[in-house]
Amino acid sequence: MTLRIATFNAENLMQRFDFSGWRNELRRDRTLQMLDVKDQKHFEMLEQARVVAHTDDTMQLTALAVADCRADIICMQEVENLDALHAFEYGYLFKMAGHGYRHKYLVEGNDTRGIDVCVMMRDETATGEKIEFVSMKSHAHLTYQDLGIHNKALAETGNEPNEKIFRRDCLEIDVKIGGRPLTIYTVHFKSMGGSKSEDVDGRTWTMPIRDAEAKAVRKIIEARFGKGKTANKRFVICGDMNDYRSRVLVKGDRHSGFEFKNQVEEMSGFDPLIADSFSRNLVERRDLMDQWTLYHSRGPHEQHLCQLDYILASPALVEKNPKAVPEIIRNGQPFRTPFPRGQEVERYPRTGWDRPKSSDHCPVVVELTI
Repeated sequence: MTLRIATFNAENLMQRFDFSGWRNELRRDRTLQMLDVKDQKHFEMLEQARVVAHTDDTMQLTALAVADCRADIICMQEVENLDALHAFEYGYLFKMAGHGYRHKYLVEGNDTRGIDVCVMMRDETATGEKIEFVSMKSHAHLTYQDLGIHNKALAETGNEPNEKIFRRDCLEIDVKIGGRPLTIYTVHFKSMGGSKSEDVDGRTWTMPIRDAEAKAVRKIIEARFGKGKTANKRFVICGDMNDYRSRVLVKGDRHSGFEFKNQVEEMSGFDPLIADSFSRNLVERRDLMDQWTLYHSRGPHEQHLCQLDYILASPALVEKNPKAVPEIIRNGQPFRTPFPRGQEVERYPRTGWDRPKSSDHCPVVVELTI
């Protein structure tokens, strides 16, 4: 029996308007930066018009990316609430994939913007095996001191022992696939931005926070199954871990052409999850140049492709699936994203140079024998 499971950061799948750009110009959309905004009421009117104009195309592209996963279960990040998820499925995904993800699970987490992690699943797999929901548990309430993982590095970033570990949540869901148990952990770790030191880049500054989140996920799994007894259990850790083990450095532009070079990193913020073969990043079965799920750019001087989105499988699943290689759905990437030679894809209709796009992230999906 096989299961297709996916992860996708859908990038701000929200129902509400964000008017914070009125007081904070750094959060004001570039479209409104071009306009002479008279007052707050005028700003809010323009912002509503902008969001409505952009949302339809964006949601169509997001739905196409989800549909192309052909997943039985999909873990998602940056979803506001279940109402937003229901509206997205009914208004957009249904047109791409028909009846499907009837079961949706989300618990409000810790994110200050109100973006959460969630899981959608079908009644049965494409091969006809029943997908049975067993239980769900949020870990958003856990603090550093609860799990004994506060340290000096966290203190230096301003994190106190009584603060919550997860920037969003670690959502734990138990299912049975054709009667066989599987545990899914969905996460969205701390982003790499927001350094408070001029001498330290954002990735380095925030890495202790992601490291703590990864340690917490591992402790949760070990507490569930027993420390040293997890190897023969069926579990996956899916989500946006906001860090990478390698990058494809990009030089050049669309006029002069692009050059691509691999760079392997010494460490990442999710290392505790793959240390000692606790789990394995299945995307590493792809060529090193072809593992990326996001294009980062601050202009020609700073650009790279990297993997931020992961499906980490337990040793039992790795052993059972020696030839399972994840697919990465890149058709919703904007046209500004440079593709290494041989990786080019046909973009979805109405995809823009920068936007609209399905998301800044690419979905990752893998077919596993359970």
